[in-house]
Amino acid sequence: MLALALLGGLPALAGSFVLLAVLPLGASSRAGVGVLFAAVWLSLGLAARQAVLRPLRTLMNVLGALHEGDYSFRAHVAAGGVLRDVNVELNALADALQRQRLWATEATALLRKVMDSIDVAVFAFDSGARLRLVNRAGESLLGQHSERVLARPAGDLGLGFALEGDTPRIADLDLPGGGGRWELRRGDARQGGLPLDLVVLSNVSRALREEERQAWQRLVRVLGHELNNSLAPIRSIAGSLETLVAREPRPADWLDDTRRGLSVIGARADALSRFMDGYATLARLPAPRTTSVGLADLVQRVSRLETRVPVTVSGGPPLAVAVDPDQLEQLLINLVRNAADASLPAGAAVEIGWRRSSGPAPVLLLWVDDGGPGIANPANLFVPFFTTKPQGSGIGLALSRQIAEAHGGSLTLTNREPPPGARALVRLPLP
Repeated sequence: MLALALLGGLPALAGSFVLLAVLPLGASSRAGVGVLFAAVWLSLGLAARQAVLRPLRTLMNVLGALHEGDYSFRAHVAAGGVLRDVNVELNALADALQRQRLWATEATALLRKVMDSIDVAVFAFDSGARLRLVNRAGESLLGQHSERVLARPAGDLGLGFALEGDTPRIADLDLPGGGGRWELRRGDARQGGLPLDLVVLSNVSRALREEERQAWQRLVRVLGHELNNSLAPIRSIAGSLETLVAREPRPADWLDDTRRGLSVIGARADALSRFMDGYATLARLPAPRTTSVGLADLVQRVSRLETRVPVTVSGGPPLAVAVDPDQLEQLLINLVRNAADASLPAGAAVEIGWRRSSGPAPVLLLWVDDGGPGIANPANLFVPFFTTKPQGSGIGLALSRQIAEAHGGSLTLTNREPPPGARALVRLPLP
């Protein structure tokens, strides 16, 4: 900049010396004026250099501060010129970076606070299965502070199992800081551009114990109700028969009364036996053994088993489903039988159909429609042993839903629109 400024003023200096040479001045005056001209020329060049370098140094200082992470520096905004616009944009950049840093700092502090406050153990392992991140709950579970466990292999910490197998799942833990049953979930994360395996452990022992307690209460309540229903008449009739046999002389028809009483006792005992068999059926349903099955053939086979009402197969696209054929057939038999029971008083038909749902995760929608009066009490439909039919067992729908859920699907019952009738809809995942 100095060289350019001096070069720009050089013609004027040369012209000044030419004028000095032709002016009628003495040698000393001419030399003094020439020195003055040279000093002015040099001073103006230095001033031009400073005028350009001063704002550039300001820009350099502000950029250096931004590079070091100090966003408090601001450039002075001079009046007019291109440099003013540059300083305005630079200050706006510093403001934006300062806001971003504040937001990131607050977000990090909030995340750290949440991580330390939740009652869930969180661990992050690098590609070498070494621990890189742990929250306070994780420290408590391991029984050590983070300084002593970071960078240690997962196997040494007793967490090697957490990096293997499918998730989510329930795992039994026995670690220094706690044991019991824990839900294990695993995901992916990144830190500093490097991939991490994120492991989340939540204690479900208390929740599972509460669910188990409620399940036992429901079981005892249902069993107690059914046992009382059967034992009360048995006890009453047995007492009456004991009184009858002890009477002297016995009535003339005592033998017929005894036979009728024993018949009632036998019938109630058989009903109680069927009830216990039904409970055993629900309890010992095996895991499905899936194989590829042609849906149309299976539905046609089930439809021919019901002869009380017409069963129409409206059909659908040809599909091969991965199911346990015996279990799915039993599910459909139960649904068709229930639909036939509902349709029989009205002389209506039963219809079976299916289709493939659209979407990223294909689902089989299989329905059974009846022509009955519809569902009056949908809340208790899937309660085991709840039935509205005089000779019903109350386990058909409960067993059917259990089969559907064992295949990763669901079973719902709703009233048809427009009425009359109800629809049983089975959803099953497709490969």
